[in-house]
Amino acid sequence: MFGKPLRAAGAVTALLTLLAACDSHPHPVHGLRDTLRHVPARTIRATRPHMVKQCTTSTSRVGHSSTSGSGTHRHTRHWYTLERRQNCHKVPNGTETYRKELSPERWCVRLDDVNGNRKKDDVWYRVTRTDYNRVLDADDDRVQFEPLFPNNGCWGR
Repeated sequence: MFGKPLRAAGAVTALLTLLAACDSHPHPVHGLRDTLRHVPARTIRATRPHMVKQCTTSTSRVGHSSTSGSGTHRHTRHWYTLERRQNCHKVPNGTETYRKELSPERWCVRLDDVNGNRKKDDVWYRVTRTDYNRVLDADDDRVQFEPLFPNNGCWGR
């Protein structure tokens, strides 16, 4: 008796949950500037094969034919030409060193009184370099920005 309506309600609930999860774009936040943190990128030296372009040339014999005339006066002529082809591909030739990035550079801001809620203190937000510099240079402790990732922390490496 209640099977179809309950299934429909469950499907609607699942759809609304999915839509809420998809709308996870960070919204602008404001609050009192607490702490700023810049985490530099962490890299190591690594090696990889150095790839160079290598080409090989090949020659092949290609046959051609041409027909002229019609009926009993038809004549077919055959001839051959040599065509050169070049095949290029990359092959390893030694090694090269490069900087491998283990973790990216991050700029973070910790806020108190987030969005006017006095109980919401010490919340970290990852921000762009531009927003970080703007918050760093702000004359007032009250700041507003759009975070890259809300409350994801900015500690550790």
